[in-house]
Amino acid sequence: MTGRPPPYARSSARRQAFAGDEHPPPALLGPPPLVDPSAGRGVCLMSTSWRDKQRPELVNFVATFLATNMYRLNFMSLSPDFIFNNGGLSVAFAFETDWLPEREAAVFSRVTTLKRQFKYLYVVVVVRSAEQNESFNQSYFKYGMELGCPTFVPVCDPAMGFEKIVRIAHARGVCKQKDNIATMRIEREQAVQCMDAFLRVLTSIPGIDSHDANALAQAIGSIEAIAKASKEFILENTDLSTEKAERIVRFFRDPQYFLSPKLN
Repeated sequence: MTGRPPPYARSSARRQAFAGDEHPPPALLGPPPLVDPSAGRGVCLMSTSWRDKQRPELVNFVATFLATNMYRLNFMSLSPDFIFNNGGLSVAFAFETDWLPEREAAVFSRVTTLKRQFKYLYVVVVVRSAEQNESFNQSYFKYGMELGCPTFVPVCDPAMGFEKIVRIAHARGVCKQKDNIATMRIEREQAVQCMDAFLRVLTSIPGIDSHDANALAQAIGSIEAIAKASKEFILENTDLSTEKAERIVRFFRDPQYFLSPKLN
């Protein structure tokens, strides 16, 4: 191979994070920012138990990667290894940094417990070799995991695993933000439609214009509340004239009046 080496070959951080591994991964990439870092301003909660079991180099990489992507890192006693709060959504992660067949029962028992506790749960598992991958696949079906409940993400090294974690959390947060925006847009459209219908009802009363209708909406509220309001209450709380207040009361309470044909 000729020419300049790729960036990961020149990075020492990844090599330092996993120096001494029996199956060392390719060099640890410097933490690349997410596609849209502005959407990643959230909080990452790291389990103190998980932290204490890891090499300092990996923990440092995690902290740097989070800072680069504008996540605030807090350490807490947690049942999952990580919880990300982003875009109003909490996503939990179990992160097995080395698949060990002898721990399969403990891993899947824990996953079963966590999926009952968290609506959004992902399990990231580092499988460094074909043998580990085969062992993991056999265990997955042995313990009767339901596909996608939760989602398992096999990776080849811990750095890649954590990058996957951040990107999953980021993507879920962005989707949640878009859902919130869409919901707000729908609610706003519905509010406009309701107000339009409200104005049509009130302005159908002879002599009541849009100014009067808006005054009634602000002072009294719904059509139902206006229908129950007395003439005195309308006069006390709006700038409507006595004649208009009487028309409104009569419109809602006198069937002969509101069922008779009107000319606007």
